[in-house]
Amino acid sequence: MRIAVMQPYFMPYIGYFQLINAVDKFIIYDDVNYIKQGWINRNNILLNGKSHLFSIPLKDASSFKKINEIEINKVLFIKWKDKFFKTLELAYKKAPNYDIVISILKKSFDDYDKISDLIYLSLVETCNYLGITTKIEKTSEIYHNVELSREERLIDICKKENAVTYINPIGGQELYTKEYFNKHDINLLFLKTQKVDYLQFNHDFVPWLSIIDILMFNSIEEIKDMLNQLELI
Repeated sequence: MRIAVMQPYFMPYIGYFQLINAVDKFIIYDDVNYIKQGWINRNNILLNGKSHLFSIPLKDASSFKKINEIEINKVLFIKWKDKFFKTLELAYKKAPNYDIVISILKKSFDDYDKISDLIYLSLVETCNYLGITTKIEKTSEIYHNVELSREERLIDICKKENAVTYINPIGGQELYTKEYFNKHDINLLFLKTQKVDYLQFNHDFVPWLSIIDILMFNSIEEIKDMLNQLELI
């Protein structure tokens, strides 16, 4: 059993989906503190050949709250959603997969109060479209181990899932050691995303945008190839 644990991000970059695809169970780490100015509720799309930031409006977002406690600002969200889809139309109307991607996004924007629930649905909808069969769970609904330290929580989750391998993004090399995980009979691997590029209209390529951009320009088969453009270290 291979697992990965990551904070929820809305329509994140390709590396996040590579991680989901690389494991048997992907666990959304939603009962840790919210990080302001992070990537939970925002990302970048391509607009007029440049990176363009979008942010889902939140209500009383605070680093003193858990991610699964953070609410969407429903008053602002209605206008924001309308503007967001108009921006997507302006940016991607001529992209080959515009219609299907818009339908996926509209399914994702269900009537949820919490940002973590919206993100969960968007991940599930995107994975279903791409044929990724990894089971996705939330830490807040299953493991109930918030009193443990960061490393202890991961070990506890691995033990409860009978996981023999834990995969973390490459940035985790600064946080976790293979020796610590080996002491608990768990193999720690780090996922490094290789260079992924593709045609974005006739502009110079802009890398590391939201998966929205990749979905707009690439077929399912092409994206499946991208999901394997990685190294496990």
